[in-house]
Amino acid sequence: MFNKITFQNGLRILTVSDKNTEAVTVLILVKTGSKYEKKEENGISHFLEHMFFKGTKKRPSAIAVAETLDRVGGIYNAFTSQEDTGYFAKVESSNFELALDWVSDIFLNSLLPEEEIEKEKKVITEEINMIYDHPMSYVSVLWMKLLYGDQPAGWHIAGNKENIQKMSRQKLINYRNNQYCPQNTLVTIAGNFNEKKATSLIKRYFGKLKKGKPISKLPVVENQQKAQCILEERNTDQTHLFLGVRAFNIFSERRYVQSILSAVLGGMMSSRLFVEIREKMGLAYYVSTEVEENPDTGFLVTRAGVDNQNVEKAILAILKEYKKISEKMITFSEIKKAKDNIKGKMALLLESSDAQASFYASQELLENRILTSKQILEKINKVTRADVLRLAKDIFRPENLNLALIGPFKDKEKFQKLLKI
Repeated sequence: MFNKITFQNGLRILTVSDKNTEAVTVLILVKTGSKYEKKEENGISHFLEHMFFKGTKKRPSAIAVAETLDRVGGIYNAFTSQEDTGYFAKVESSNFELALDWVSDIFLNSLLPEEEIEKEKKVITEEINMIYDHPMSYVSVLWMKLLYGDQPAGWHIAGNKENIQKMSRQKLINYRNNQYCPQNTLVTIAGNFNEKKATSLIKRYFGKLKKGKPISKLPVVENQQKAQCILEERNTDQTHLFLGVRAFNIFSERRYVQSILSAVLGGMMSSRLFVEIREKMGLAYYVSTEVEENPDTGFLVTRAGVDNQNVEKAILAILKEYKKISEKMITFSEIKKAKDNIKGKMALLLESSDAQASFYASQELLENRILTSKQILEKINKVTRADVLRLAKDIFRPENLNLALIGPFKDKEKFQKLLKI
């Protein structure tokens, strides 16, 4: 079970107690990411996240920051998404105070040294190069560009090399001052810890943090009227593709239906697409269907890596399954298996303190509400076969199709012509 407290300055605290573990996780989430950026500063959220590991007054170097938790076997990292930025430390429960001190220190007191900013420009440039050189990863960047185009939702979270080279300390400070304010921040503690002590420590660290005026993100514009395709020519032995449709966001009750639909299509090794494309046709090593739901966007997509000679065959096979599931109800056996699969995965996921912290914190930050796993499963269990069919009919329409692919091809039109249901 969880408890929530809001301080006078607007800072929210979530505590999720679990005495059946020897671990505890401290997670700080800030409601800012690449969707909150201006075009000329795209990548600044991610850049700032990197800089928080470069030293504080108390821990004046990157090595000093790292050694603090390395000495106790802690797991620590940070991440940036379109919607939020997070910093976390997971330790053995007796080291809870150390973990909270460490996370709060890098969050509140990072020095952002000029010389480290210059070095980090090279590091982030190499990160961008790494993603680009890995087609299996980079196709997801193309996918977002295809869906959302030249607006924050369609930009690369890491930014572009030109922006990275122009990043300055003052820009980073201004962005931090605007966005990293208490009313935009959530501190979550999950695992085995003393709640009273945790709340007292958080108040000591964060209580004097002054309110700010965080920037709001621009609304995402979606106006798709016909099937879309984006192709990047690469001399690869395998073509990597994303094929899918726009769907529902996290505030829609139909998100639970699309979870079932996704599981039946390609969420399991016994799902329709895995069996058809890998087991029967032997076209791909990896093939899966996933849904992504954000506060203002959502999509369902099938991803696969196939031999260059079999790309058209694989695309047609995926479209065939989309068509089939939008014309005829899934079986009783399939819907039961999908529900049981979701239930089992959720139970296994929430065994760890870091997963519990993320589960509760992301809901609170992005939705301003929290559903327990039991409440979510109750909604999943109410989904009917007719619900799945209605949803499939609504989203699997010719004008809603999108295809992003990377491979040794010049002619985008031949793939565009395949996008029919």
